[in-house]
Amino acid sequence: MSKAKKTKKPKTNKPKAKKPKRLPGDPSKAEMIERMIRVDQAGEYGAVRIYEGQLSVLGRSACGRAIERMAEQERRHLDAFNKLIPERRVRPTALLPLWHAAGFALGAGTALLGEKAAHACTAAVEEVIDEHYAGQVARLDAEGGEKKLRDRLDEFRLEEAGHKQTSLDLGAREAPGYEALTGLIRAGSRLAIWLSTRI
Repeated sequence: MSKAKKTKKPKTNKPKAKKPKRLPGDPSKAEMIERMIRVDQAGEYGAVRIYEGQLSVLGRSACGRAIERMAEQERRHLDAFNKLIPERRVRPTALLPLWHAAGFALGAGTALLGEKAAHACTAAVEEVIDEHYAGQVARLDAEGGEKKLRDRLDEFRLEEAGHKQTSLDLGAREAPGYEALTGLIRAGSRLAIWLSTRI
């Protein structure tokens, strides 16, 4: 009586998740996370100052409550990073005094152009921040670990995307020179991120 042949399970060529390769000069995982915390604290600080600038002009207007709600979320984000800075022994960016003045000036300046221009400013800044946080979440997913930080960044990203949508709903696209204005603000925001990561 012949024994039934055992059938072997076919091998699957499922690729294993690989950690990203680092080139000479690339930051280590610890350095990458340090940079993330530094730039995110700077970004949230700048965002708070933008909203404070907007509220100095539009605080009593019809859109004042919406701006205050968004500002309150930004303050909560900033508080979280202000706690992480000493916990993780991260050096804050040396550019905070610049972002203090520039953020307020951007918020107040666009608000002086009218409510729609203020909303256009918010939409542009929040679009860049959404992309920025999404990139950080993807890098942490690739690296593995740091789940608490990764989830917090994703939570903040969703709230920033909500701010952008609120601003669009309030008529950001109706601002005079919307494309030029938002293009300039997006470029400035990306430059601020690049500088705050390194300085």
